[in-house]
Amino acid sequence: MKLIVGLGNPGKEYARTRHNVGFLVLDALAEGEKWSVSKKAQAEFVKTEINGKRVELIKPQTFMNNSGVSVAYAMKKNGVALSNLVVIHDDKDIPLGETRIQKDRGAAGHNGVVSIIEHVGTKDFMRIRVGIGVPSPAGRGTKGEGNTADFVLAKFTKEEQKILHGVIENVVEEITKLVLSS
Repeated sequence: MKLIVGLGNPGKEYARTRHNVGFLVLDALAEGEKWSVSKKAQAEFVKTEINGKRVELIKPQTFMNNSGVSVAYAMKKNGVALSNLVVIHDDKDIPLGETRIQKDRGAAGHNGVVSIIEHVGTKDFMRIRVGIGVPSPAGRGTKGEGNTADFVLAKFTKEEQKILHGVIENVVEEITKLVLSS
């Protein structure tokens, strides 16, 4: 079984913010299925199938900085190997519209990923980094303007939402391929 984790923050005030891209991708993957709540895992979850293979989707409800608590619990409870863990999260250093799929990489300052690495004891798991950044004038990287917390906790503009919709569709497609290949 694959454990697919979307990172975000719980609560209506954070819904549809840049930092909650992981939750948005999982909502698209779940396709309207009803989310259950696990108090022990401190997470919302859906058990489903993708391409005939069992997966569990989880959205930690611990706030970003403690996401590892939920991930470690779900892995242990379900006997999920690190090779079957996929974490989806926002990345302000990647322009909106772009994604990176990587394994065995550092957290790059993302506190949710830091928490997961601390709780599972390694960085050797699959990550899908979804760009939320604003392209720099030179076309490389993102503009480093303003406060990072304010930026990641802000809602997407209408123009950004159009781009985001396509990105989420692409990430869902990539996850489908990852599950099929395992």
